[in-house]
Amino acid sequence: MRLRVPYAGIRDNLLDVSTTADTVTPATSRAYDPYAHRYLIAAGVILGAVMELIDTSIVNVALADIGANLGATLDELTWVITGYILSAIVVLPMTGWLAARFGRRRYFLTSVAMFTIASFFCGTASSLLSLVFWRVVQGLGGGALIATAQAILFDAFPPNQKTVAAAIFGLGMIVGPAIGPTLGGVIVTKYAWPWIFYVNIPVGAMSMLLVSAFVHDNPEHRQPPGRIDVVGIALLAIGLASLQFVLERGEHYDWFDSRLIVALFGVAVIALGAMLVWEIRSENPVLDLHVLRDRSLAAGSLFAVALGFALYGSIFTEPLFMQNILHYDAETSGWLLFPGAVAAAIVMIPMARLGNKVDARWTVSIGAVLLAFSMWQHSHLTAEAGRHNWFWPIVTRGLGTGMIFVPLTAAAVSNLHGRLLGHGTALFNLARQLGGSIGLAIMSTYITRDVATNRAVLVEHVSRYGVGTQMRVGAMQHAFESHGFDPMTALHQALAALDGIVTQQAYVLAFEHLYLWIGLVMLASLPLVFLLRRPQQMTMPGH
Repeated sequence: MRLRVPYAGIRDNLLDVSTTADTVTPATSRAYDPYAHRYLIAAGVILGAVMELIDTSIVNVALADIGANLGATLDELTWVITGYILSAIVVLPMTGWLAARFGRRRYFLTSVAMFTIASFFCGTASSLLSLVFWRVVQGLGGGALIATAQAILFDAFPPNQKTVAAAIFGLGMIVGPAIGPTLGGVIVTKYAWPWIFYVNIPVGAMSMLLVSAFVHDNPEHRQPPGRIDVVGIALLAIGLASLQFVLERGEHYDWFDSRLIVALFGVAVIALGAMLVWEIRSENPVLDLHVLRDRSLAAGSLFAVALGFALYGSIFTEPLFMQNILHYDAETSGWLLFPGAVAAAIVMIPMARLGNKVDARWTVSIGAVLLAFSMWQHSHLTAEAGRHNWFWPIVTRGLGTGMIFVPLTAAAVSNLHGRLLGHGTALFNLARQLGGSIGLAIMSTYITRDVATNRAVLVEHVSRYGVGTQMRVGAMQHAFESHGFDPMTALHQALAALDGIVTQQAYVLAFEHLYLWIGLVMLASLPLVFLLRRPQQMTMPGH
């Protein structure tokens, strides 16, 4: 006999089956509060999600040490990063279907276990081939963690606290990438590169312990057994893997001058186009595109593309500026980025407390303007910038992203529940990830080409026979002579130093232009914000 429970949000979480580790029975439902352990659940799932986010960036600072230890070139080592991203991006859109088929709790625990075990074998790898293999396995586990963590987190909180869940989730999304380079620099400097993987083991174990103890699956969120969408899975995997390879390695192969890139881009377009047609017509789709009929999810996902472009793009370019122009080491660069994560965490607290009292569209808009203003501040940094000059641009970016993440995440999935929530979070996070990948591909290419253009323009104004140039070269020549160089060698050293200054200024101009473009992208995406539902139109998951 089913119990009558007056509150629908609780009633939906009561199950009709016998007590197991995953479920709750009517016999125990009188004493069962589905939201009692929400903060412990939040801690468990966020530990797993942050662990995955840190691992996407922590490896970058250790590539030189890994190459020296395994005898691999820098070009070969890029597969350590590319292999992980390719496998993670393929799994990410399938997480909603996999979680519905096997249960969110079971799928999350399996993914964390796979990620943690693969981390151990990455640390013990004795060859580049074995390291790349285990990184691919790690990506298969890690690709599921963010979207599944978001779905579990939103179900763990009552309807009137969804913005609290969004704040916790957003905090992890911002802090993870921000502390990755810092943590990696500290570990590589003080210990050895395998420890960037070993640190995942206790974190993964704690995540599994909390999730296994406090997360319970709701059978209404499970998908009835049916035919597996083999065609959809194959098209999705082939299309996304091809597209991600083009984005990750296009610059290396000189983009569309390479037959390989042209072929893979064609495969990506055909496979993803066929996948869209197939999934719309399929009765049991691996990626339920019908959730995009929800206006808030569609608009929020499109805005997430721009946000991923801006957020990951700025985090990618800042260390490049610091290390290549200002000659900071990885650890120093990481600490300079850290105030941005702190600022985001601070602003998320009032965002969570305000909840539905404030129109999400206006807070997201203010955050986007702040993020664009931060990029304008970045564009004024020069080769003479000190550490204090980075503080406010990075803090302003943190404030902007903090104001965006909480209301955007809550509003995008506000009208979804059950299985649809899993599909919606998968699409939302896929959009953000693809925005970041597209941004990194565009920015790396833009920097290379804009530096060449800027340098050509600057060289036109630096004539060896100009009075200003002769004075500068003469001063540098005298400086080299005072250090023991003969006049001819000192002249060559002075000319080489002048060439280095010109190249440095070309880089500064390229970064200035790039930051301005990022700001313009954020401002151009603002109309999407007002396609989100009005606060009174939102029906939170579980209502």
